[in-house]
Amino acid sequence: MRILLSNDDGYFAPGIAALAEALKEFAEIYVVAPERDRSGASHSLTLDRPLSVRRAPSGFHFVNGTPTDCVHLAVTGFLGFRPDMVVSGVNHGANMGDDTIYSGTVAAAMEGFLLGIPSIAVSLAGRQPSHFATAAAVALNIVRVAAKQTELAPVLLNVNVPDLPASELRGTKVTRLGKRHMAEPVVQSSNPRGETIYWVGAAGAAQDAGEGTDFHAVAGGFVSVTPLQVDLTQYSSLSAWQARLTS
Repeated sequence: MRILLSNDDGYFAPGIAALAEALKEFAEIYVVAPERDRSGASHSLTLDRPLSVRRAPSGFHFVNGTPTDCVHLAVTGFLGFRPDMVVSGVNHGANMGDDTIYSGTVAAAMEGFLLGIPSIAVSLAGRQPSHFATAAAVALNIVRVAAKQTELAPVLLNVNVPDLPASELRGTKVTRLGKRHMAEPVVQSSNPRGETIYWVGAAGAAQDAGEGTDFHAVAGGFVSVTPLQVDLTQYSSLSAWQARLTS
C-alpha cells in the first residue's frame, strides 16, 4: 500500500514527522507538503505561477504552494503513480465545526477525495498540543480500518484527537460537525512606518457543542471521527427557490 502524506503546517512540522513514523510500518510513505506554514489556506489552488518541488534531507518533498497544490501535484503527475490513500496532518490544533471550511489540513485530504482517493485529515486539539505520537497512533488505527473498506465511493474522514497520552483516551466517537460563534474582532495595530495593519481575530467559541458533535467528543476525551462530503447544495431550499423564480 502507498500513502501520500501532506499537511498545512509545513514539511518541517512535528505532526507530519510523527505521522510518517507511525504509518511506515503499514505502508510505503510519500510526503509532499508545503514549504512553509499555510494554515487557513483552505482549498486554494495556485494558478497564476508555476510551482516547484524540492526534497529535504529528511526525504520529504516540499512545494512552494498550498496544501491543495501539494496533493494535486503529487497525484496528477509528480509521484508517477496514484497513491492508495491520502492522509493529511497531524495538524497543530483542532479542526472542528466551521474550522473545516478554512483548514488547509482538511483541504489537502479533500483534494485527495475529489481525485477519487480515500482520504483522512488528522488534527491534534489544543492551543499548544504536544502528544503528536498519540494522534499518529490513532491515525494508524483508522488507516488500517479504512484500508479494509470496499465501498465504491472513496471516503473523506475528519479526525480530531484530544491532546492526551494514548493511555488517557476514552475511546472513539463518530460525530457530526459542531458550530462556532462568530470569530473574534480583528486586532488593529500599526507597523514600524506608522501604517495601520490588522490581524485576523481568533476563532469564536463553540456554539453548537452538544452531544453528538466533534466538540463534545474531544472535550470528553474521545477521538472524534466525522465523515465529510463536498456537496454544498441546500436541498431543503430547492423547491422554494424554484417556485420564487418561476412565479
